[in-house]
Amino acid sequence: MIKKIITSAFLILSFVSFAQEGTASPYSFFGIGDVRYKGTSDIRSMAGIAVEQDSIHINMDNPASYANLKNTAFAVGGTYNTTKLKTSSESASARRTTLDYLAVGLPLGKFGLGFGLLPYSSVGYKIESLATDATQNNNRFNGTGGLSKVFLGIGYKITPSLSFGADAHYNFGKIETSSLEFITGVPVGTRELNKVDLSGVNFDAGLMYQTKINKKLSFFSSLNYTLESTLSSTNKRSISTVMYNANYDLSLVDAIDDVTTQKDLKLPSKLTIGVGIGEARKWLVGAQVSMRDAGSLAISYNNLDNVSYEKQQKYSLGGYYIPNYKSYTSYAKRIVYRGGFRYEKTGLVVNSESINDMGITLGIGMPITGSFSNINFGFEIGKKGTTTSGLVQENYANLSVGMSLNDKWFVKRKFN
Repeated sequence: MIKKIITSAFLILSFVSFAQEGTASPYSFFGIGDVRYKGTSDIRSMAGIAVEQDSIHINMDNPASYANLKNTAFAVGGTYNTTKLKTSSESASARRTTLDYLAVGLPLGKFGLGFGLLPYSSVGYKIESLATDATQNNNRFNGTGGLSKVFLGIGYKITPSLSFGADAHYNFGKIETSSLEFITGVPVGTRELNKVDLSGVNFDAGLMYQTKINKKLSFFSSLNYTLESTLSSTNKRSISTVMYNANYDLSLVDAIDDVTTQKDLKLPSKLTIGVGIGEARKWLVGAQVSMRDAGSLAISYNNLDNVSYEKQQKYSLGGYYIPNYKSYTSYAKRIVYRGGFRYEKTGLVVNSESINDMGITLGIGMPITGSFSNINFGFEIGKKGTTTSGLVQENYANLSVGMSLNDKWFVKRKFN
C-alpha cells in the first residue's frame, strides 16, 4: 500500500510544484523569490533543529541521516498560511495553502538512500500603487511561480556513532511577472511581461555524530555544507500597449518585439552547524546556526539600485519531549511535544534596511497505534520585514501537517 501512496503522491506534487503560489509576500519580487524551509513538519516545529540520528523519520536537512534509517520512511506535508501585511499607513491580508515536500528514505544496511521533490523558492505577490496626483502614473504588479528541486542522496554509517552523506539537487522552475502602468481615467496603459525559466544543479554534504555522555544522556551534532552553484536564467521580456477595464481585464493593442536575455545566477554556499543534548526517545534540547553567503540572485527585471544582498544568518533553539514512548496504557504519554524559536537575517536588503524574520514554533507528533508511523502537527507565528523606510511588515501564522509512514521493504519471504 505504501508503494502505491508514494507513486500517486509524486505525480501530484510534480504538478503542484509548478502550479501553486507558495507565498503572498511582496519581498518575493526580489531575486528568485522567498526561499522556503526544506525540512519536514516535525523538524520545523523545533525551529529547524535536526541533530538527532532518527531511525524512523527522514531528515532532509542532512543527507548523513539517511544511514540511520531502520525502516522505509515516506514523508509528505503541507502548510496553511495566513499573513497580515501592513505599511505605516495601510494593511491587507492573504491566505495560502501549499504542499511542502515529498520524500522517501530507504535503509540499505550501512547505507541509506533518500530522494524526493520539494519547492525551493516561491514568488507570489499582487501590489497596487495609486498616484495621489491625477497626472501621475499608477502601477499594478503581480508575480507567480518559483523554483523546485528534485534531490537524490546517500548516507553511510562510518562507525556506530558517525555518519556521512551527500545530496545532489536538480533545480528547475518558472517565474512570471507582470506590471501595468496607467493614468486614472485613461483606458489605455503599458504592460511589461517577464517569463523566466530557471535550471541548475547543486550539491551538499553532511556529517552527523552521536555519543553517550553517561548512561542516560547523549550528545548529538550535525554539520552540513552546501556548495556554491550556478542557476541559469532565461528571461523573455514583452512590452505592449493594452486596454483595460474596471476589473483590469487586459486586451492587447500593440506590442514591440520580445527581448530574450540569459544570465547565470549564483546560489551561494551555506554552512549549518547544530548541537544537542538529551535522552534518546525521551527529550532533546538543541541549538543550530546556519550561514549563507550573499550570492548573486538579481534577474534582469528585478535588478534595482535600492536592493542588495548580504550574508544570511539563522539562529535556532528547540527540542522535544516524550512522556513515555513505550506506554501501553496511555496514548497521551506517547505523544511527542515540540517547540522552538528562530531568528533569521534573510540576506535581502531593501532601501538600506535588512529584511529579518523571526518566529516561535510549537508542534505535536501523534503516533499511529500498531506501527512506527505518525502524523505531525505544527504551528508557527512570526514577523518578517519592517514598516520603516516605506517597507512592508508581515505578521504571519502557519499551520503545518505532515505524515511519516514507515514500513519494511525488501524482506525475503519465508513462505509463498
